[in-house]
Amino acid sequence: MGTEIQEIAGKARMAKRNLRSAGSAAKDQVLELVAESLVKEQDELLTANAKDLAAGKKKGLSAAMLDRLKLNPERISDMAEGVREVIRLPDPVGEITRMSTRPNGLQVGRMRIPLGVILIIYEARPNVTIEAASLCLKSGNAVILRGGAEAIRSNLALGKILSASLKKVGLDPHCVQVLATTEHKAVDELLKLDEYIDLVIPRGGEELIRKVVELSRIPVLKHYKGVCHIFVDRAADLEKAKAICLNAKVQRPAVCNAMETLLVDEPIARKFLPEMSALYKKAGVELRGCKRMLAVVPGAQPATEADWYAEYLDLILAVRVVDGLEPAIAHIQKYGSDHTEAIITEDYSRAMEFVRRVDSSSVMVNASTRFSDGFQYGLGAEIGISTSRIHAYGPMGLEELTISKFVVLGRGQVREK
Repeated sequence: MGTEIQEIAGKARMAKRNLRSAGSAAKDQVLELVAESLVKEQDELLTANAKDLAAGKKKGLSAAMLDRLKLNPERISDMAEGVREVIRLPDPVGEITRMSTRPNGLQVGRMRIPLGVILIIYEARPNVTIEAASLCLKSGNAVILRGGAEAIRSNLALGKILSASLKKVGLDPHCVQVLATTEHKAVDELLKLDEYIDLVIPRGGEELIRKVVELSRIPVLKHYKGVCHIFVDRAADLEKAKAICLNAKVQRPAVCNAMETLLVDEPIARKFLPEMSALYKKAGVELRGCKRMLAVVPGAQPATEADWYAEYLDLILAVRVVDGLEPAIAHIQKYGSDHTEAIITEDYSRAMEFVRRVDSSSVMVNASTRFSDGFQYGLGAEIGISTSRIHAYGPMGLEELTISKFVVLGRGQVREK
């Protein structure tokens, strides 16, 4: 197993050089072939996916997991359109920025280059195979894809499309490799290969990410969980606040940018919370509150210390009444996960203080946390959300899959001191 896995990583390392020499036109040509092939070969994809679904049902996968796993003509069409969206994005590779001239005449700037070889580990979502491969190809990175065992047949069928498209354009098919094994040992071995792989991106639950971080010798893009907060300030427009807070919790409660804790300024709590709780009750949200919240919203459940740390991913919300901006920020600093926080206020100075002092990867004013998303930010697509304080922080698009190197242009200068 060790030798076989090292060979896969070695081929990816060699393939990245081939990809680096490819121009934007060649990369876009590969992606266009992928988009076309997804639709042309959908019967083969659906056949493979049907086998995964049958095995998943036999294994007892939940309805939610089976839905994530399922492909149909509409979802395949959406995948193809997603690839074309990536084609339309500007290629960041080779862009030179921050060029300046030193007193000695040297010109110093920075050029964007690919990260290198990326290992992406994810769960039973075949669409991630295409999303991740498309973004890595466009940004010039070789990628090793290890999807969940539940989607192995679907992922291998998608891998064939990616490999064939690369070959047709004359690029190394090892630029994208889908692991054919479902053994956990394969991942364990890959995570040791820091001389071949430059970055690991795990996409899944907290347990998966923590295991990868524990085992990896390679830098890991971490996103353990999304404990997102909204603070409704005493200077908030309460009608605006109600709409935002309802959307942030209810629209899609099972995603990482849904609000999990609502903080309410004490001076407006008696007016705002009964009206807000009625909206939540109508939407089926279970409220768990502090003592002061329970005093104005009878029938809510008492919150425990664990609730302030919780990522429910469900129609459950923790609510705390706080004495102003300072305690709200202190709460976020103690219990937050560096994902997304928002303040609702009409007071500009308080809004800016919140923005300056809260260091999460996305900080918002008068907007739903649900906007914390690469597509919503204009990135076109995202490979994931980083809550690691590395070169990228927050939603990662094409530019975040590159780093910059220094470029120095001279006219024969030599250093004298």
